Amino acid sequence: MTTALEDIKVVDLTRTLAGPSCTQMLGDMGADVIKIEEPNLGDETRSWTPFWNEEGTQFLSFNRNKRSLSVNLKEKEAVDIVLGLAAKADVMVESFRAGALDRMGLGYDAVRAVNPGIIYCSVSGYGRTGPMADKPGYDLIIQAYSGLMNLTGEPDGLPLRVGFSLVDLFTGMMAYGSILTALHHRQKTGEGQRIEAALLDGQVATMSYHATGYLATGVEPKRLGSGHPSLVPYQSFPASDGYFILGCANQGLWERLCRGLDRADLLEDPRFSTNTDRVTNRAECVGVLSEIFQTDTVAHWVDVISEAGVPCGPINRVPQVIEDAQVNARNMIVDMPHPRVPNLKVPGSPLKLADTPPSIRRPPPMLGQHNEEILAECGYDREQIEKLRQKGVIGVSDNGS
Repeated sequence: MTTALEDIKVVDLTRTLAGPSCTQMLGDMGADVIKIEEPNLGDETRSWTPFWNEEGTQFLSFNRNKRSLSVNLKEKEAVDIVLGLAAKADVMVESFRAGALDRMGLGYDAVRAVNPGIIYCSVSGYGRTGPMADKPGYDLIIQAYSGLMNLTGEPDGLPLRVGFSLVDLFTGMMAYGSILTALHHRQKTGEGQRIEAALLDGQVATMSYHATGYLATGVEPKRLGSGHPSLVPYQSFPASDGYFILGCANQGLWERLCRGLDRADLLEDPRFSTNTDRVTNRAECVGVLSEIFQTDTVAHWVDVISEAGVPCGPINRVPQVIEDAQVNARNMIVDMPHPRVPNLKVPGSPLKLADTPPSIRRPPPMLGQHNEEILAECGYDREQIEKLRQKGVIGVSDNGS
């Protein structure tokens, strides 16, 4: 089957989550992704717990459809190898500290000199400009710095980290979209360009209505637990055996909810007449509904409220999500053959294209698995490759056997 990006070559100088999630999406859509890794250690996530047959599950999650080349970038010959790959590539993605690749000879100017059409994407915490450009930024740190943690948690509780590495993964999507946009521009003009995907930029952008609301009113947004600053009821509620989520995003849904609960009297209550009234009287509205919902089970209320045509659902645990019929109907949990992990399953691609769908062609590579293959494509013979290995320019290849 034709893949959308089968003619695109990518040099991947990223590690951990944000950059690798981007390059995995490029690989899923058919790009030839060469992952550059440090010999002996490789991407840090190879050693992050938990493990599946001694393979790090975080690495398994973000590195399929890639080939691994392990080179020591402290050696000029290794830099020359990567520069040679970049000369023939369409895209280079990197997540080094600001200035590090420039000092090595792999910065944008050096790469552009050998390949003016290159799309060169820098993934960083705070961006490549500004007073914090040289500081490292991790998902957790940016969750705090961007205000996300301050808006996450119960009103009287501590600021909380979001349960997923949301900052990293959103940045990966930003980088993916920016790269495709730049490739489209190059197709029209023949021009490459430098692009950025910064963790902080993404979270300031997603703050969206919180930031705009503050700029409009001067009122600082506060933590609301599962609630929404502009809508009521739009949050989780306790049932007799657990919690479920309910979302009345407009007046019509509120009216359906009241009738579905056989509580038409709430429609006559002036405290709850409009959404603005309900936001003003949030505690009272939530209190009334909580009393109702604690009289029966999650399953009961999800059935009743769904029957009324109001969005709601259980608050699932991870095992329930993985086993869910809708999730599996969408092919979001997929088998991925792996030489060391029998019966490996991972989350599938969220990209759904009817004619050029994503595919899994390669499992996450062993460290340096494709050293000989990639170097042979670059014109090195066996003797030259062995000399590079003996000099420590390239690492020992792990073929997965």
